Amino acid sequence: MQTHRSHQLLGLAAALALTGAAHAERPAALDRVGIWLGGYDMDYEATADIQNLPGGLSVKDQKILDGSKVVKRARIDWLIMDRQGFSVDYYQLRNKGGNTISEPITANGTTYDIGGEVRHDTKLEVGNFSYRWWLGEDAHLFGIGVGAQHYSLSTTLSARASVGPLGTYDYVTKESASGWAPLLTLGWRSQINEQWRVYADASGARYNNGDQRGSIVNAAVGVEYFPWKNLGVGAEYGVARIRYKRVEDDYTARLNVKFDGPAVFLRLRY
Repeated sequence: MQTHRSHQLLGLAAALALTGAAHAERPAALDRVGIWLGGYDMDYEATADIQNLPGGLSVKDQKILDGSKVVKRARIDWLIMDRQGFSVDYYQLRNKGGNTISEPITANGTTYDIGGEVRHDTKLEVGNFSYRWWLGEDAHLFGIGVGAQHYSLSTTLSARASVGPLGTYDYVTKESASGWAPLLTLGWRSQINEQWRVYADASGARYNNGDQRGSIVNAAVGVEYFPWKNLGVGAEYGVARIRYKRVEDDYTARLNVKFDGPAVFLRLRY
């Protein structure tokens, strides 16, 4: 009797396993492997805020980046199971230039209207690696993920300003930060038909490394068109916000970077 009951349980387990395997197929809104290769037409802007400098100087909200540039961007997604997988994303911005000083400078509690220029050499790299789990129907999925984001930010600022009766000031500072930060991602995928898909992604990371801290937030919405089974094109609009703060004994520096714009990709899927 016990042997018969065991055989029945084993048979039921096997049937359930086979049934699950039969239904565990890759959702239509996902690819076993998806590759994005393209360019991001980025409109960018950044402001710097440096306070508590020697001599009581404070420089607030000076615009150091302002322009537009096409940067390369690449992404790859791959599934390890039918509803779980990994995603890697990377982009880089390098810019040199200068802007006239747009905000007054405070020295020893007095605010002065000034003339001068701020020059910069800035390089930003952002890459992330995340694990995602997709939930929902075959053609309409919502994904959540965790991972790590690598950031590398370096900027050299030089300024010459005429501060009223105080004379002319020259200032040069080099700021750099790099490391890994925990990442949270959200995603949505919807297949309209065999050729058209729409999607949205969002991610956020915060880092705190001693005297350096900040956050990186990305969001994008896009559409994909596949005239062929494995080859197509994609277009999306993305935004990003980066905040960086460094506290030293003789100054406090803040850098706020924001950019947005359209991106176009060659899409490969397998």
